[in-house]
Amino acid sequence: MAREALRMTAGFAGLALGLAGCGAGGGPSGVPTGPPREGGTLRVVGSSDIEHLDTASANSVGAYGLTRSFARTLFGTKASNDFNETIPLQADMATELPTKENGGIGKDGRTYTVKLRQGVNWNTEPPRPVTAADFVRGFKRLCNPASPSSGKGYYISTLEGMDGYCDGFEKVDAKSAEAIAGYQNGHDIEGVEAKDDHTLVFRLKEPASDFLNLLSLQFTAAAPQEYDRYVPDSAEFRQHTVSNGPYQITEYRPSGSYTLGRNPAWKRETDPLRGGHVDRIQITLGQDSPQAVQQQLEVGTADLAWDHPVPTSAIPRLRRARDPRFAIRETPGNSPYVVFNTRSPNNNGALGDRAVRQAMQYAVDRTALIKIVGGPDIAAPLHTVIPPGSSGHAPADPYPTPGESGDPARCRRLLADAGHPGGLELKFPYRTNSVHKLIAESLKANLAACGVKAELSPDAGGTFYAKTISSTDKTRDGAWDIAAPGWTPDWYGNNGRSIIQPLFDGRAYGPGSTNYGGYDNFQVNGLIDAALTAPDTAHAAGYWRLADQKIMEDAAIIPLLNRAQPIFHSSRVGGARFLPTAAGYDYTQAWLAQ
Repeated sequence: MAREALRMTAGFAGLALGLAGCGAGGGPSGVPTGPPREGGTLRVVGSSDIEHLDTASANSVGAYGLTRSFARTLFGTKASNDFNETIPLQADMATELPTKENGGIGKDGRTYTVKLRQGVNWNTEPPRPVTAADFVRGFKRLCNPASPSSGKGYYISTLEGMDGYCDGFEKVDAKSAEAIAGYQNGHDIEGVEAKDDHTLVFRLKEPASDFLNLLSLQFTAAAPQEYDRYVPDSAEFRQHTVSNGPYQITEYRPSGSYTLGRNPAWKRETDPLRGGHVDRIQITLGQDSPQAVQQQLEVGTADLAWDHPVPTSAIPRLRRARDPRFAIRETPGNSPYVVFNTRSPNNNGALGDRAVRQAMQYAVDRTALIKIVGGPDIAAPLHTVIPPGSSGHAPADPYPTPGESGDPARCRRLLADAGHPGGLELKFPYRTNSVHKLIAESLKANLAACGVKAELSPDAGGTFYAKTISSTDKTRDGAWDIAAPGWTPDWYGNNGRSIIQPLFDGRAYGPGSTNYGGYDNFQVNGLIDAALTAPDTAHAAGYWRLADQKIMEDAAIIPLLNRAQPIFHSSRVGGARFLPTAAGYDYTQAWLAQ
């Protein structure tokens, strides 16, 4: 099922390869070729800091791209400009992929044994080997009360004893590093065991065909014992990250910059997924203008964009010139989408009414949004929760409008039928980087046409997710009513779980949750359980599809676009290899020409 869905996005891949292949290595805008060159400083520029630096709670594409450079997981995926090459799992800190044939997976499908690659060290003084106990610590930190992982639901629903362990952790003082470490070190997760320094054993509640994918997520990176000294993801923690990857953070200025240097304890022969060619990675934040960032890349004063895609206005020019530094890379996702705060008390709790949410489905002009992000080569209208390229996707349009341009008259009529003939007043925070302000303004105009007044408020500095829409207090108090986040699946292929569960499982709602609007439907929760325990991927895909249909019937969100990523790098960057889950090039593979 997943393979069939992946073929639907092949048009983006063809365009990307066609653009990237022309003129490589020629002229002042050529792309360096030949073997990688070691040394130099990779200069990355952009707008906002990431919401979480701690791998336990890091949950954005920017965080994934950054943490991959210094925090390793058991399994991972390859960076590549061929989308299909980025999907298969590969061993990272594990020696191999467990199978029933090699004895790594038990006959009942519920026991996984993973052997660790030896020779991998922490950048401590002196360097210390990464052990199985460090991975156990990583799992234990997922449910910490200070900065819990938005992905903890994946593991609570899968691993033996994780639910009970997490329930107990909620009662611990979230402001005390000592109390947090004390709970972690005094309690075990039944389903996660360090058999010895080099062997991990996982025990599952039920067989899960995507369990190895869960072990590839940055949430599950090994955590050194030094992390017990700090409140997770606190300001103090962020100044004391420890590395087992090719780079280490040598300086961090909140909302200002990151400087990464080589990790002297890293050995290239122990790392099959990363390169580590440049001496230093300099990430400079605070540059909110995509146009200004693009200019720096083109003239060569910067090398890569941190969180800005290529500005819409520049795309036609770059395509006409067939500039080899420019490409359109596949990132199948739901980006952005409108989420409703179903728990907001504003407008007498109107957004908790399905009929109100259904009415507003007809407000959106998707053709205008497609123009904003770069045209039909960059984005296509999306009307389902699950995007193309993901397990359970099936094309559908439950709320059709003429020419994808919206139907404000129908929106007004349905709002009146739902008891709101005078419309609504909604609080609408938006991200300030990239084209998010333009998208918010377009949506505001669409809503106004059907009698809904949206009050826009900029939400910058990495606070949009962590301190606004993921805050249960702000959600409950009505600090926001609608928002336009984006969602790129945590992995591709057999990945139905990576969309429906984190965004819509009502049982996982709480601080740090990515079920931003607090949606909760027992039927959807039941379909999630059915998919997770399905006998094979085909049956699972069927349950994910049914869940998608039910969520759209409830109008929990308004899907907007399935977007590709228009991306650019400077003339001196070689080895630009794309990571779809990070929506950017792999910093560790890039190298610099003279």
